[in-house]
Amino acid sequence: MKKYHIFKIDIKVLNIIATILLVLGFLFTWVLFPSIFYEMILLLDNGKFCFLFLPLMLGYFILHELLHALGYIVNGANPKKITFGMEIEKSVLYCLCKEEICKKTILYSLMYPLFFIGIVTYIVGIIFYYPVLVLLSILNISGAAGDIMYFLFISKLDKDIKFSEMDDGTSFAIISKSNPDKIKHLGLIYDGVRDEIPRNDFKRLKISRLSMVVLIICIIAIICGIFM
Repeated sequence: MKKYHIFKIDIKVLNIIATILLVLGFLFTWVLFPSIFYEMILLLDNGKFCFLFLPLMLGYFILHELLHALGYIVNGANPKKITFGMEIEKSVLYCLCKEEICKKTILYSLMYPLFFIGIVTYIVGIIFYYPVLVLLSILNISGAAGDIMYFLFISKLDKDIKFSEMDDGTSFAIISKSNPDKIKHLGLIYDGVRDEIPRNDFKRLKISRLSMVVLIICIIAIICGIFM
């Protein structure tokens, strides 16, 4: 019989690591590329830019989740088993793969957004002097704190493990012959073993009420910014 070892992300640790990554990103840019750093500060001091920055950042984070989906699909996951969600009150946007997938598939999916719109876009922004792209890349790297924690943990597990995400967007299951709880798991809380995973919600897109309000505000900001 399969045993599902459940892990939940520790939101407090997640926020701490995300903040550290954000500070390091700004410090790295300030030390090595001071002119771009000061351009970013000037942008953040620009009222019109700040007005449009929230929808711009939200769009970038949505792209982050789409890249997770691409990572799943390219590496063998069933597109029909992929769902998206936005719950601002939990500080999460998510892309979930609700099937049992191999270690390689989840590791690639976790790294797609960090690599393509974090590291690569940061380098492009530096080379071609796009302060906005550099800023968004730093924010995306910070927003990938959970992905990094997942990656560091799962990369230590056996090759034959299976991975499956839960409905809530903040927890997952590991199917393994050995006990994965023995592996150090920074930022993750072990929630015990289950014989099965309940699947109560399989909406392809789930947006909370607060998230819907934020989306409406972003749309209004975009419209107002166009005519400012």
